[in-house]
Amino acid sequence: MTRTQRLLASASVLAAASITASPAFAAGTTSGTTITNTVTLTYNVGAVAQTPVNASDSFLVDRKVSFTVSEVGSATTSVSPGETNVVTTFSVANSSNATIDVALAATQLSGGTTTHGGTDDFDVTAVKIYVDSNNNGVFDSATDTQVNYVDQLAADSSKTVFIVSNVPLGRSTGDVAGVKLTGTASEATAAGSLGATITATSGANTANVVDTVLAEANTANGNTAYDGIDFAFDDYTVLAAALTVTKTSRVVSDPVNGTTNPKAIPGATVEYCIAVANASGGATASNIQVSDTLPAETQYVANSIKVDGTVTGSTCNSDGTAGGSQANGVVSGSLSNVAAGSTRTLVFQVTVK
Repeated sequence: MTRTQRLLASASVLAAASITASPAFAAGTTSGTTITNTVTLTYNVGAVAQTPVNASDSFLVDRKVSFTVSEVGSATTSVSPGETNVVTTFSVANSSNATIDVALAATQLSGGTTTHGGTDDFDVTAVKIYVDSNNNGVFDSATDTQVNYVDQLAADSSKTVFIVSNVPLGRSTGDVAGVKLTGTASEATAAGSLGATITATSGANTANVVDTVLAEANTANGNTAYDGIDFAFDDYTVLAAALTVTKTSRVVSDPVNGTTNPKAIPGATVEYCIAVANASGGATASNIQVSDTLPAETQYVANSIKVDGTVTGSTCNSDGTAGGSQANGVVSGSLSNVAAGSTRTLVFQVTVK
């Protein structure tokens, strides 16, 4: 390869690298940019070259307003009855060629099918909107800011937005609350202040003036194209524990028959079993506290409490571990977490007075 060839090859490599490294901007040329084009005319009179003649034309780049509101993730948010600060997450992305504000509104569905296929049958409460102030993608109540708009959203940038609410007590597994986040394109007139709603310029292109075109084209999920408004849906699905408590007793022994066919006569020992069952398909129940006031006709048998036992069918097994306490005629104890579809017991004994 000659030196000239080597230089040409190097130049080609640099040119290719330059093309590869050039960033792509979805928003395009910035609104308000002046684009100027100059034409040059050269000519001769006879054999004499004359002074070139130039002519220029300039125009302003108009404003294309386009943004999207979209759900982050593709699954419902599982919540518990009575849970507070439950979160659905959205992204607001600006594909305009200018900075805009985006006004935000959070609303709830009223019946119908939710975005993840459930049927909307309750409303969450204390609904608020927050912007992800520290840009970590996770709701932080002490850091993120409650808002009703995204302020000064630059072209080709996005912000994470959270709908945060509370779940009423008493909801059952499978109950669903649908929520909707709506954004409206607004003027970015001053930082810290929501501008007016942006409207499209009507009629022909205005010379030397920046016109506005509403360009968002989303028609999914009921959106209307080119109206400066975009919205998306998410939902909360309740995963509750469904606990039932069953209390049974059996005579263990009596002073006459011992343990052979004992009867509940004075002096007999009776064993109580409190069985806590959690229905299948729900959430694990935790922090379970049992409290049982003894009948006046009975006397607690010391150190007889066992917790976290199991059942076979409807019969309590004697496989628990020592625990619980008795004070002033009240037996109490804690059970370990009861997963959906499982049962734990608290067992204790008394004697009949």
